[in-house]
Amino acid sequence: MCGPAGSGKSTIARRLESEGMTRLSFDDVAWHRGHRSMPIPDGVHREIEADLRARLIDLVTHDVDVVLDFSFWSRQMRDGYRELLKPLGVEPETIYLATQRDVVLARVRARAAAHADDFPLTEALAAAYFDHFEAPTIAEGPLKVIE
Repeated sequence: MCGPAGSGKSTIARRLESEGMTRLSFDDVAWHRGHRSMPIPDGVHREIEADLRARLIDLVTHDVDVVLDFSFWSRQMRDGYRELLKPLGVEPETIYLATQRDVVLARVRARAAAHADDFPLTEALAAAYFDHFEAPTIAEGPLKVIE
């Protein structure tokens, strides 16, 4: 999954999960560790990412289909995961949620911190996340765009 906060990633990822994929969510792990706002401290972020990378490798080596419910906001981050999976013979497909800025910001404004898919963000932070998001291209590999 790929898209800024509020784009609909978790909704699509949960649908894929209901169809049999294993969903790994950065936000779920952060929420279960007691974090209720974003961004989380850098050290915690690195720790969660390391745990999720290890879990991803374990699942993939056991032939489990996985959906990563992350923002993957930069090409560098997406490339890092492609490199992680390459030795396992896996070429991931990027599913990009190309949601309009006004829709994203309205969704984020409506968040109430009720669960892990509902982290509240300030208007300024949500706008910054959207404005600095690097949209994927087909040059990165298999790509599905959902508008």
